[in-house]
Amino acid sequence: MGDRVALPMTTCIQRPTLEEVEAAAAVLDEVLVPTPLVPLSGTNRGNEIWLKPEIHQRIGSFKIRGVYHAVAQLSQERRAAGLSTVSAGNTAQALAWCGRWFGVEARSLMPETAPQVKIDAVRALGGTPVLVPMAEVFRFLKENGWENESYAFIHPWIDRQVLIGHATLGLEIAAERHEIETVYIPVGGGGLLAGVASALRAVRPEVRIVAVEPAGCPALERAVQAGHPVTVPCNTLCDGVAVPYITDQMYPLLVSLIDDVKLVSEKRVRETIRRLAGRDRIVAEGSGALAVAAAEDARGAGPAVAIVTGGSIDLSKLSGILGEG
Repeated sequence: MGDRVALPMTTCIQRPTLEEVEAAAAVLDEVLVPTPLVPLSGTNRGNEIWLKPEIHQRIGSFKIRGVYHAVAQLSQERRAAGLSTVSAGNTAQALAWCGRWFGVEARSLMPETAPQVKIDAVRALGGTPVLVPMAEVFRFLKENGWENESYAFIHPWIDRQVLIGHATLGLEIAAERHEIETVYIPVGGGGLLAGVASALRAVRPEVRIVAVEPAGCPALERAVQAGHPVTVPCNTLCDGVAVPYITDQMYPLLVSLIDDVKLVSEKRVRETIRRLAGRDRIVAEGSGALAVAAAEDARGAGPAVAIVTGGSIDLSKLSGILGEG
């Protein structure tokens, strides 16, 4: 089952309100790229699977939503001190983009095992990746290491302003397809899930919310089973959601929002990456393919949306996966 997670005691995160999310949408309007829903090929009327292709967003990931919103809420003086975060790659790219937009320094603590394509992208955007062992990344988070630095720290999961920015994605889904019955949302630390699910609960409370994890890193599923957060081993292609625990701050919010948790095998992730590239002309990283795989596995359960969260995958890895078919 895993060991009980011991984290600093803090107040549980409150659900973003509809008013906060609508205000965030106005803030983000000048930077977001429209990502209209597109149908997954081969699905039938009444049981369509619609894709939310955040791979077409700036920096190729949904992360720009929450990170930009959080950075925009900082005072000019606080931003001028520089920005920092912890990231497997996509949050770091979003922070680097924001650093360039606002004209400030952006540095990100990243695991040295992060995909090279993500490390290179951070540098290309003017950010500074600080590469450390994975254990050091989670030690920094658990010990609130950012309290010892002068940079404005943007927490990728539990910063409420990040959640509010991510929640705009939920408003877009609800506005575009009124017949949707289920939304599949990948979960790592839980920021995307908490934001999108909060928005949907506010405007479409009848929609089923299904959290999706790789079977090789089932932190939320194990937490739900145990009734509290636990740590789990992580061994998965889906580096963007390879978080071995749900925080004490996030857990109560997530369990109040979701209807179910589904696990996806590594085999299905790879099959879905091939399927999206070959039939739908969509390049997704492992984390980006998760929700699509889960939605396909539940096909026939009514119209659904699957969020394709990002497309930063090393070309060598993508080539190998495509060659398996």
